Amino acid sequence: MAVVTRVTRFMCLGAFVTSMFFSISASAETDVEEAKRLYRDHCRVCHETGSEHGKYTPVSYIQIQWERFFDKKYKRKHKKVLDEHHGGQPVMDVIDSETLEKIRKFTIDHAADTDQPMTCG
Repeated sequence: MAVVTRVTRFMCLGAFVTSMFFSISASAETDVEEAKRLYRDHCRVCHETGSEHGKYTPVSYIQIQWERFFDKKYKRKHKKVLDEHHGGQPVMDVIDSETLEKIRKFTIDHAADTDQPMTCG
């Protein structure tokens, strides 16, 4: 009986660890999906095929280029842009710092030179 109890405990522990692993994996996928949605909602609406602003997706640049864009060019290029898809407000007012950081991370993590390049199509 003691052997059965140990086996049962081991199986329960294994099931618990497995469920924790899948919970962590699921939340990571949710973060990526959220960031992809934010990119679509705030960036792709103005930067898709045929746009006068140019088409951009995470694979448009390599990681260092995205880092440079967010560090040095984003504010300068968007400070006078109005977001017609969000009530005509300035883009800098519509995209808060938390959202911008998620978009930044998404583009860098899925840039052309990563193991997981991604578009937003």
